[in-house]
Amino acid sequence: MIGTKRVRFRPVAEGATVTQLELFFDLVLVFAFTMVTALAAGDTSAKNMLRALLVLAVMWWVWIAYAWLGNVVRADEGFTRVAMFVAMGGAFLAALTIPEAFRDMDGGWFGPLVFAIAYLLVRLVHLAVFYMASIEDAQLRGQLVKWGLGSITIGTTLLVIAATTTGAVQIGLWIAAIVGDMLWTMLAGEDWRVNSAAHFAERHGLIIIVALGESIVSIGIGVAGLPISWPIALASMLGLAVSGLLWWAYFDVAAISVEHELKRAQGERQIKIARTCYTYWHFPMVVGIIALSLGMKKVLYYVGDSSHHTLWDALYGIPLFALYGGVVLYLIALVGFKHYATRTVTVSRVVAAVLLLALTPLACALPALASLALLCAVLVGLILWETVRYAQPRDEIRHGAHAG
Repeated sequence: MIGTKRVRFRPVAEGATVTQLELFFDLVLVFAFTMVTALAAGDTSAKNMLRALLVLAVMWWVWIAYAWLGNVVRADEGFTRVAMFVAMGGAFLAALTIPEAFRDMDGGWFGPLVFAIAYLLVRLVHLAVFYMASIEDAQLRGQLVKWGLGSITIGTTLLVIAATTTGAVQIGLWIAAIVGDMLWTMLAGEDWRVNSAAHFAERHGLIIIVALGESIVSIGIGVAGLPISWPIALASMLGLAVSGLLWWAYFDVAAISVEHELKRAQGERQIKIARTCYTYWHFPMVVGIIALSLGMKKVLYYVGDSSHHTLWDALYGIPLFALYGGVVLYLIALVGFKHYATRTVTVSRVVAAVLLLALTPLACALPALASLALLCAVLVGLILWETVRYAQPRDEIRHGAHAG
């Protein structure tokens, strides 16, 4: 009997790393992020931006559920492997339906309901596997039942109902489903498990890379099919530099510092760090990166499509606010991420965020390429300042005795 259980579910050991199957699962999120960016780029109205945000929140909650599951039982062993593939199918179907998540297209199945049912399938598979895997852990199973009863009722039932409605009622039900699910998760207790702090931190670092990768894809899509030119080359390098600087801001010190605190923490404190820093603070980071992707996609279109724009045309409105506001949101989320775990505020990042907000009116008046260059310059200044000003503590965090 014991041997059978080991085949079906293999617990994650402390110090474990992310499995190849989890990386494969993330490919669905790559596609979902691309679809969200495309949804936002197709109609840059405030209403459509809200829709894109809500869809992104739902897909984030799909990924988060399996990130926690994969930290308790190995994703690539026994029954969990099969469940992961089933969940991938449901998540991929939901991602395919993102353009119809709110409004059905002519022909085919009814898009909004397909999206809601696919999401429901993914959540039910997660709950079933987690329940079976917690058979020998009464505390975890009690936590799971309490969370699952509220989360499934709020998060999925309201989305299914929303699929049958339109307009403001539909938007309201989506917001209630997402906010309610997130609040219930926060209030449902701290009896979860973090079997491997290293795995948990690595898993969330990889989703940041996935999102940053989508921002780079957006640069390429923005000029796909256009002949290469110096404006395209310069804008592409600036966009790549911005993505690289955001990578630096996360991985150079912040991610390492929070991972150290997660490893040192015990009991409820460890669960609170895992939930607050990773489940919650990582979401606005991803939102910021996707917003940046939208802005960079528009900049590349401006500088590359000479039939509709000149190099002197300014980026304005929601695309410009997405470009600058996305980076601001990312920086503020990074500050919150690090502060909750370490109790320190990275003042330089708050200053950089405020500076970008102050420069936004100027960026509205500059050519789109100049606006991107100004954004890049602020981030270069931030990273250079932090690297020089905090050289010694940075070296201790990255290469000290506890760095491993």
